[in-house]
Formats: sequence, C-alpha cells, structure tokens
Amino acid sequence: MSDAELTRRFFLGGAAWAAGCAVTARAADPVPPELAPAIEQLEPYFTPPVDFRDVSRGKPVPHSLPDEKKRAVGLTRETWQLEVISDPENKTTLGRQFTKNDGTALDFPGLLKLGEKHAVRFAKVMTCLNIGCPLGMGVWEGVPLREVLWLTRPKENLRRVFYHGYHNDDPNQLFRSSLSVGRVLEDPDDLPPVILCYKLNGRWLDPERGGPVRVVVPEAYGFKSVKWLTHVVLSNLAHANDTYANGNNDIDSPLKTFADVLSVPGTPKAGRPIPVTGYAQVGVSGLSKVQVWVHPAAKKWPDDDPYFTTAPWADAHILPPPKSWGGAFPEERLPKDVLGFDPATGQPAAWPMKLAKVHWAALLPGLPAGEYTLRSRTIDAKGHAQPMPRPFRKSGRSDIESLKLTVTA
Repeated sequence: MSDAELTRRFFLGGAAWAAGCAVTARAADPVPPELAPAIEQLEPYFTPPVDFRDVSRGKPVPHSLPDEKKRAVGLTRETWQLEVISDPENKTTLGRQFTKNDGTALDFPGLLKLGEKHAVRFAKVMTCLNIGCPLGMGVWEGVPLREVLWLTRPKENLRRVFYHGYHNDDPNQLFRSSLSVGRVLEDPDDLPPVILCYKLNGRWLDPERGGPVRVVVPEAYGFKSVKWLTHVVLSNLAHANDTYANGNNDIDSPLKTFADVLSVPGTPKAGRPIPVTGYAQVGVSGLSKVQVWVHPAAKKWPDDDPYFTTAPWADAHILPPPKSWGGAFPEERLPKDVLGFDPATGQPAAWPMKLAKVHWAALLPGLPAGEYTLRSRTIDAKGHAQPMPRPFRKSGRSDIESLKLTVTA
C-alpha cells in the first residue's frame, strides 16, 4: 500500500479522523468511544513511589545497606545531616559554614523547620538522560535550596553550587552535580525552585528514591537530582565539573518533549480500527500536538529525510486531566498547594503541564493485512517537530520510536 493510500485511510477511514484532506483530529475533538477500553487500561498519571524505576549508583547501592549501617552513615531521618561549606580550592566568602565537626550541620528537624515557612510542592517527571522512558511521575516536596544557601550569609565570589550524596566513603564512587548560583537563587520562566526534597506524593522519601533528602531540579534530567544528599559546596569555580560530564553528556540540557506508544493490539485484524495509546513527556518547550503515522514496513523511506518531516502524520487525541490521579497519595488526594494547580478546583492551571507527562490516544482506521511500522512524535509549543530542536542523543533522548505492527487477515 502506498503512503498516499494510507493517508487517505487516515483522513477518511473512521470516526477518529476528521473528513477532508487538510484536517486532522485535534486534541479537543471528542475521543471516539472505540478508544475507551484502551484508555481505561492506561497507567496511573502519577506513579506510586514503589513503582518508580531505579537507576541508583553505588557498590553497594546505598538504599540496599542494612538499617544499622543506614543509621550510622546518616541515611535515616533521625541521623541525616547536611554540610554546607565553601569550596576549599575555589573559595566563596561566607559568613558561616555548616559542618559536622563543629556540630552545626543541618539536620532533618532543622530542614522541616525551614519547610514550615518555605516548603513547595510541584509535579515533575523524573527521567534519566540516557534511558528511553521516564522513571516515574510524582509530586515532589521540599525546601528551596536557596533558603539553605542564604543561611551561610554569602558575601562574594559565589558562582556555582556543587552537591553530592553518600557514596560508600569511596572517592571513586562520588557522584556530583552542580548548578549556576543564578539558577539556585532565581526561577526563570516560571519554573519551580530547586529543592532539598524530603517527600514524594505526600509521603516521606524512602531510601530507594533518594531519601531521607535529595536534590530535585525541576527542569533537569535525573543526574542533576542527586540522591542521599550529604554535601552542598559553594564555589567560585566558573564552570561545572559534574560527574556526568565525564561520560560525554550535555550536562546543561533541560527536559525534551517526545512521545512514545504504550499499547497497541498485538495482532490486529485487517479492516478493523486499531486503538493505540501512549504518553508524551512535556519538556521545557511545552506540547501542542501528538501525531502518529503508519508506514508499510517494506517501503524504504528517503535517506535525506531522517526525521520523517514529509510523512503524512495525523493528530492523536491529547487526553484531558484524569479523574483519578493515582500515585498512592495519602487518603488518595493530591497534597494542597501544588504549584501549577488551581487551589480552588484542584485541577492543573494549564494542560498539558510542562516538565510532566500527558497521555494520548489514537484510533487507526482498518488496514489491509501486512507488515507496518507505527511511529509517534510530538510538536512542541514552539512548533518544533520531534526530535527537533535538540536531536542529539547526549542531550537527552528524543528519537522517534518505531514499532512493528502486523495486521492479520
């Protein structure tokens, strides 16, 4: 079957697609009832903490340590302490430092005391830079890092904030990230603040998720959100020296927008509509559309169009906020005062939310028996089609997924 014939089927072949060669189904169009069973099987919007994927570092992984060892090294809420110091090699002038040796390190009750006045909560998808799917979607709660920074009374020569977590007292296992001090002190483009996080989905952060305290950087990939936090180092160094930089990664790349398929029938029958569902990660550039395209597997696509820009893409339905958020929140309710949510209605102020995920669905019209390739992509709020504007792998995954689709007679 030719692409022209497939395109005709997309636009004329069923209730999911609007009639006419220049109009496709839009996110606001009614979702075809044939999609209801597939939509009902979608994953929860928020991920229960126990269901987050784990990519923790360490030998042994710190969250696997025996309870007695966790208490001894400060990986419990009762024994956690945070040192906040000047970089000894690139000194920042501070009015005070917080160290274990002089008994001034910040402890967990002290952090919660700051939280009584300054705590924030925001929704964020946690994604690894080099893994092809999110690790989980949650509501993260904590104290803005800047509130702790200001306690040191910085005076001059402060350009970068380094931080690392517990690493089995082995220098070779140290995992460090950093941010410009400007990002810590100010939140550009209405971003949430960088936080010292102690709760996920309204529950204490458990060791597997980086507890008792971790950093969470809203717009960044997971390597910036260091787990098992123990040290914040204020530095006059003008550049980053993150651990991840040594792996040829773009350490300043924020979250990208991209789409993936979650479900498609294993062996759809010829001539019958095919329900497809998926998710989109909504990066810093937002999201305007999710699109799908079915292509005969045997037909080679031109080499000079690696991103399929001339393919006959068709719009999928971006699903609205769910009736039930999931996430295993206490009392099955979202916490109060989540940034980006209307306090009166409990609903998002804008949809889709940036730095989060959204579900989508499409009803493909019936196809003749044969082998096909199914692809999905996003169009961000600035009009860039995935994988643009940042197609490079080391700045985060955004390649267009390809799935085999076998239609049987």
